[in-house]
Amino acid sequence: MSAPGREWGTAGSVVAGRAHAAEPHTDAVPRPFGGASHRHNEEVKEAIPLSRVTDHGTAKLMPDVDRKRAWLLTVDGAPQSYVDLDEPAHLEFEYTRRLGHVLDTVAEPGRALDVLHLGGGAFTLPRYLAATRPGSRQDVVEADRGLLDLVAEHLPLPDGAGITAHGADARAWLEAAPADSADVVVADVFGGSRVPAHLTSVAYAREAARVLRADGVYVANLADSAPFTFLRPQLAGFATLFEELALIAEPGVLRGRRFGNAVLVAAHRPIDTAALARRTAADAFPARVEHGPALRNLIGDARPVRDEDAVPSPEPPAGAFGVG
Repeated sequence: MSAPGREWGTAGSVVAGRAHAAEPHTDAVPRPFGGASHRHNEEVKEAIPLSRVTDHGTAKLMPDVDRKRAWLLTVDGAPQSYVDLDEPAHLEFEYTRRLGHVLDTVAEPGRALDVLHLGGGAFTLPRYLAATRPGSRQDVVEADRGLLDLVAEHLPLPDGAGITAHGADARAWLEAAPADSADVVVADVFGGSRVPAHLTSVAYAREAARVLRADGVYVANLADSAPFTFLRPQLAGFATLFEELALIAEPGVLRGRRFGNAVLVAAHRPIDTAALARRTAADAFPARVEHGPALRNLIGDARPVRDEDAVPSPEPPAGAFGVG
C-alpha cells in the first residue's frame, strides 16, 4: 500500500500495494543481474511509462513523478513492486515495509545474510537487503523470465549487489536447494492476485524448513479475509514444523473487516515480536503483531493443507488491489 494520492506517470494512484509473481515456469535459468545488461548504470533518460507482454502477463513500469528514479511495476494491472534506484532502502508499500521490519530484526544490524527469495518482481527486497546488509548473498527465483529481462534492462542492479536471479518455479527450486543453506527464506509469490496452490501445502512448508538453517527465519506475504479459510490452514501447517510463529497485519484485516495482506513469520528460535510491534505500530498504516495464545486462537481447529487438497489463495474482491 502506497501513500494516498501518489501519481504514476501521467495518471493513476495506488489504492493498495500487492506483490505477486507469475505462474510457475519449468525452466531454471540463472541470470547474473548487476552488470549483465547493456543499460547497466545508465540513467533512465526518459521517465515515461512502458508496457511489455512477458511470459505470464502484461508488465508495466510507471515512473513516480515525486521521486526522480522511482518506478512502480504492475502485472496485469496489479501493483507488484516499487523501487527507487537512488534509494533502495525506501520501501513504499506497507506490506513490504513489514517484510523489511522482519529482515531488520532477524540478526544484528548490518550482518550479511544468505537469503532465498521466492518471487522476484522488481527486486525490491533484494535491493533493500543489499543496501542494509552489504555482502549478503541472495538468490531470487522468479517464474516469469520475460519479467526478469524487463527488470534487468530497465531497473538494473548495481555491480557487486550479490544477487543472482533464476528463471524457475519456486517450489521446484526449493526442492532442489541444499539443506541448511539459507538464513532467511522470503516468499512473495502470486499468480495473478493469488498464491499458487502448490505453494500452500505443508509439503511445501517442509521444504522451506529443510532449506533453512537451525536459526533461520521464514517470512511470507499472504492475503485473506475473514473467516480466514486460507490463512488459518497456512498457519496450522507452519505450526507443525516451526516452534515459533508470528503474524503481522492491519487491525482491520485481523478483525475481519476487510481483505488484506498478512505477513507470516516462522522460526525455531524466539521471534523479536516486541521490536516488530514497535516498528509496525510506527508505520503510516499501523499493524498488529499476533503471536502466542492469540495466534493459536486464530488457528483454532484448522488443519494443514495436503498437496492433494491444495487450492490457490482467495481472489481479492474487486478494487482491493489495483491502480486507479
